[in-house]
Amino acid sequence: MIPLPSAISSGLWSSTTRSRSYELKLNAEVVGTLQRPSFWSTEYLAESLAGRWTFRHSGFLCSGAEIVDTSSKQVMATFKSEWGNGGTLTFADGQTFELRRAGWWRPVWSVIAGGGQPVMLLHRREKTVELPAGTGEARLTLLLLFTWYRVLQAEEDAASAAMVAVIAS
Repeated sequence: MIPLPSAISSGLWSSTTRSRSYELKLNAEVVGTLQRPSFWSTEYLAESLAGRWTFRHSGFLCSGAEIVDTSSKQVMATFKSEWGNGGTLTFADGQTFELRRAGWWRPVWSVIAGGGQPVMLLHRREKTVELPAGTGEARLTLLLLFTWYRVLQAEEDAASAAMVAVIAS
């Protein structure tokens, strides 16, 4: 794996999928991975040079999520979902980020820092990420992997809703 600071200048990412594993790449070099251990698991395992984490559902009707440090088993952050697949991610140290999704056909996911400045824009269909100049955020890799996790969850929820609608009709 390559460190994230190497990726900041170009800001272009792509992903490939093998079964339930996803690799985030920059110029064919792996920056991070996201893996669902089994079809029945609701947890995802994320890994990069910055660390290893578990992303898991939490809250009423599993509408939220938690980021757990894989080594210490400590909850690092909690995510409170809002209508429309967005929400607020709050770290244990109080730092917050807002996740927003805009667009339906070609969705763009934004991560906004507490002060209102964009940290990243993830273009789902194009499989690219824009990182604004000067983004030196220590948690950038974790934020990217968590945003990718939320994108996958939103797509899974939409597919489930579509199946229920077909069965009900």
